[in-house]
Amino acid sequence: MKKLVLVFGTTLCLFNPIMSIAQAKLVEKVERKGDEMIIPFEKYVLPNGLTVILHEDKSDPVVHVDVTYHVGSAREELGKSGFAHFFEHMMFQGSDNVADEQHFKIITEAGGTLNGTTNRDRTNYFETVPSNQLEKMLWLEADRMGFLLDAVTQEKFEIQRATVKNERGQRYDNQPYGLMSEVASKNLYPHGHPYSWLTIGYIEDLNRVNVNDLKNFFLRWYGPNNAVLTIGGNINKKQTLDWVNKYFGSIPAGAAVTPAQFPIPVLEQDRFVTMEDNYAKVNRLRIVFPTPPRFSKEEAYLDLIAQVLGQGKSSILYKNLVKTGLASNISVYNYAAELAGEFTIDVTPFPGKSLNEIYKVVQASLEELSKRGIRQDDITKFVNSMESQMIYGLESVSGKVSTLAAYYTFTNDANYITKELAHYRSVDPKTTMSIFNQYVHGRKSLVLSVVTKNDPANEVKPGNYTVDETKGYLDINYGYDGLKYVKAQDKFDRRQMPKEGAAPVIATPKFYTGKVAEGFNLIGSYTNEIPVVNTIIKLKGGSYTDPKDKAGLAALFATMMSEDTKNYTAEQFSDELEKLGSSITINAGGEDINIQVRSLHKNLDATLQLLQERIFNSVFNQDDFDRNKKRMIENIKNANNRPAYVASVIYEKLQYDSNSPLGRNPTEATLNNITLEDVTNLYKRAFSRNDASIIVVGDIKEAEVKQKFDFLKQMNNAPVSLPSREVISKANNLATKGIVYVVDIPNAAQTEFRLGKVTGTAYDYNGNYYVSTITNYPLGGAFNSRLNIYLREEKGWTYGARSNYNANKYTGSFNFSGGIKAEPTDSALADVLRIINEYRSKGITAEELSFTKSALTNSEALKYETGFQKAGFLSLMQTYSLPADFKEQQQTMLNKLTVADINGRTQILIPATEEYIILLVGDKAKIAAGIEAKGFKIVELDKEGNIKK
Repeated sequence: MKKLVLVFGTTLCLFNPIMSIAQAKLVEKVERKGDEMIIPFEKYVLPNGLTVILHEDKSDPVVHVDVTYHVGSAREELGKSGFAHFFEHMMFQGSDNVADEQHFKIITEAGGTLNGTTNRDRTNYFETVPSNQLEKMLWLEADRMGFLLDAVTQEKFEIQRATVKNERGQRYDNQPYGLMSEVASKNLYPHGHPYSWLTIGYIEDLNRVNVNDLKNFFLRWYGPNNAVLTIGGNINKKQTLDWVNKYFGSIPAGAAVTPAQFPIPVLEQDRFVTMEDNYAKVNRLRIVFPTPPRFSKEEAYLDLIAQVLGQGKSSILYKNLVKTGLASNISVYNYAAELAGEFTIDVTPFPGKSLNEIYKVVQASLEELSKRGIRQDDITKFVNSMESQMIYGLESVSGKVSTLAAYYTFTNDANYITKELAHYRSVDPKTTMSIFNQYVHGRKSLVLSVVTKNDPANEVKPGNYTVDETKGYLDINYGYDGLKYVKAQDKFDRRQMPKEGAAPVIATPKFYTGKVAEGFNLIGSYTNEIPVVNTIIKLKGGSYTDPKDKAGLAALFATMMSEDTKNYTAEQFSDELEKLGSSITINAGGEDINIQVRSLHKNLDATLQLLQERIFNSVFNQDDFDRNKKRMIENIKNANNRPAYVASVIYEKLQYDSNSPLGRNPTEATLNNITLEDVTNLYKRAFSRNDASIIVVGDIKEAEVKQKFDFLKQMNNAPVSLPSREVISKANNLATKGIVYVVDIPNAAQTEFRLGKVTGTAYDYNGNYYVSTITNYPLGGAFNSRLNIYLREEKGWTYGARSNYNANKYTGSFNFSGGIKAEPTDSALADVLRIINEYRSKGITAEELSFTKSALTNSEALKYETGFQKAGFLSLMQTYSLPADFKEQQQTMLNKLTVADINGRTQILIPATEEYIILLVGDKAKIAAGIEAKGFKIVELDKEGNIKK
């Protein structure tokens, strides 16, 4: 038995809590010199051990606050898995001076976004808000850091326990391959190793813990000395530091925390393990090699090996498995965490293929790489791709703050970006192959065969490994003895929530419009915050133009547009893009085929040369067509085992007439009807610049845009016809009153709810649709909405529930959706209808309208920060021909709306519930009796939405 004793101090209060607030000490300042890739910051340390990092960026009126605690599931005790993530949920349930359910409400009303995430090694809490809300955010974060425990109740504990269990059901237990990582981790690491379970934890462990366990976890790990507070954006550093001192300075330090250390797992033999998946319809193979942890000297080399082996169309495994028709999908990556890494190969074969055969091809591919070696071209692609990713990641304040926080947490160096970039730039072929041979080639691995109920014998080899629960890390002392809760004592009243500062000036992006390439409708915006250009080209002719019996044609065509061209194979084309750190992606929307291009400005000309090649010289051959069609069919088959996907697809079919493209999705039958000739004809005749548009945002001015994109005039100008408005918008005429449509998914842990009605209200910026979105906000549009608060926070039945209005140019609908725990399905349905009916009849309250106005007004500050956000705003303007001042007009409308205005229209804007299509996708055996007892008639559908006979 391995007994690991970690020695910790247990004195929680390391200085007098009633002392005057101590001041933070500046310990590091980093400034940019020239064009070097760094994030400027100042680092301070408070006497209680809290590290504070400040990054000033005045480009947008937003700030991002991140508190990262250096604790994740790797600090959990054996038998108490899932606790770090469970505790993350509890951190949103109020503290001494923040009432229950108020944390989300305060930040939402401030116009912000927020969340928390837990992984193996850290838990972080973060919010992005308008810059005038910063003091309030610091007050909130300090209150839960220093004043949480007295607000923790058994009732809150039980509700969040139920919520976490629902999250596990939704994301793991109720999904194909959802338990694959859990089984892999359990069998890769020694018993009791904190990486041997997932962050979500086991149900039996979640059932075992109690509220006192939670309080001890907080006392042990949530002291300021185990945290870093990172603040970035439009800040005044002196004022910000004063607020940090005020709100955090008196919080006592926690017990000392020393780094956890565990050796990398050593496998004496290949471990063959088989897992039967109740939801999967296709087998899957996972191979995992133990590797060194994050930020090790080997990490960059292992990332390079993963790229050459299985990332992109030029990779070895893509060539040997996907191009040959053996597999529909492959994935290769080196996931490195603080204690260990995992070099992972995932393969999803086509049905009928032997996992043993796939395994042999993987082994042969490793041998191929061993003989082939790493080439200079591989390194050029790799380094340029990594540099581009780093630049793209620094576009937003949240990206920069998160980067600083992560680097400091795991390396004690917030400026580690310079070292990491140097590591990637210094990789060389010889060392890469040495690392490959040390950790992957010829090394022992975990081989996990995921088999279906219908093909249980299709495993690589019979299992040869069982976890020995008598050995491993069975008794780790994490230092929980003697912990005491000591609150800070202050010379100010923490009960008083700070008022917001003066509202920042919020300006929509400056833009230009015009024509380019003899007819393209152009809209663009210049910004040089980072040297990147984002382009969206929209060509008429998306899925709306698919023939009824060939639904999926536009999507299949878009997929084929990543294959060979006249002068490049698909692999060569992919290589050229990776060398530039650029991307060209083509996808099918409803009305449009969309081409998205992203490039560093210095590589824009070369990227546009490749775009020309893609647009004018694409080649379609039968082998590529057959392979891509087969992959699409298999992906649809796999998706049909996901209740959420089934619910969404069938709900659309129930909503709209069979001739409307809004009610159609690709199926195996419609894809099988599509021929190579259909794709070729679409390219020749419909891939047209007629009524096309282009959106360009980034480090490029209007004159340069017109010059560089002039080549688009060479496209054909053939008209593209869409179905008529009447055909697109026609709703289904289904019986609804007293009827519930059910799709049976045996053993489903949750029921997917989809219910609502086609309203016919198309998009507008100043009419019924706009007012509808305001009306819905307190009903189901915000986290603190009536529907979500009741179903998630009061009942613990769901991980999230929402209502919304969908709208396009032609029509619109009101909808409710959510994944609800199976057992209370009938009660949840009755409650959803009750809540909607109450809101429809009694309307919005004055408090709710005030909350909605504040939230929507303040949130405007967050909408125009990144290039993609700006492009989305410009696309909306272009698509709906909106006036330049439409945002100002909306704000005027919002300001003038009264409770009477809203409540005079709720019964018009929100359809009567007896008119709703109600669709439930779940285990019929669990839910049918309860639904019928509520007075509903059940109509059962198959997985394609047809009535079962």
